[in-house]
Amino acid sequence: MEKEVVEYFRNLLLSQLEELLSEGKRTIVSIQEHEGTSFADPVEQAFVDQHLNMKFRIKDRESKLIKKIREALARIDDGTFGICEICEDEISTARLKARPVTTQCIECKQRGEQWERITEQKAQMQ
Repeated sequence: MEKEVVEYFRNLLLSQLEELLSEGKRTIVSIQEHEGTSFADPVEQAFVDQHLNMKFRIKDRESKLIKKIREALARIDDGTFGICEICEDEISTARLKARPVTTQCIECKQRGEQWERITEQKAQMQ
C-alpha cells in the first residue's frame, strides 16, 4: 500500500480515536452528575436509569471500537495494515474507507458470515 494511503488511514484512525476518547470523558462526567441521584417519581427514576443504562451500553461498544482502532494503528506500525488475515491478499481501499479497522477482505468476510449462518441453521435444526 502506498505511503500516502497508509498515512491517510493513520490520520483517520487517530482522529476517530481522539473523538471517542473525548466523548468518553464527557459521558463519564455526565454519569457522575447523575450518580446517587434518586427521584420521588418512580417513572422519572426509571427514565433516568434507562438513559444511564443506554449510555453504559454505548460506552461498552465504543470501548470495543477503541480497542480495534488501536489494533489497526499497531498494524499500520508493523506494516500489516490492509492485508487480509485470512487470505493475505490486499484489502480494497474502498472497504478500508468504509471500515478502517477491518482485518478481512470482503470475500473472506462474506464467506465467514455464510459459514456462521449455515452453522446457526444446523444448530437450530438439532
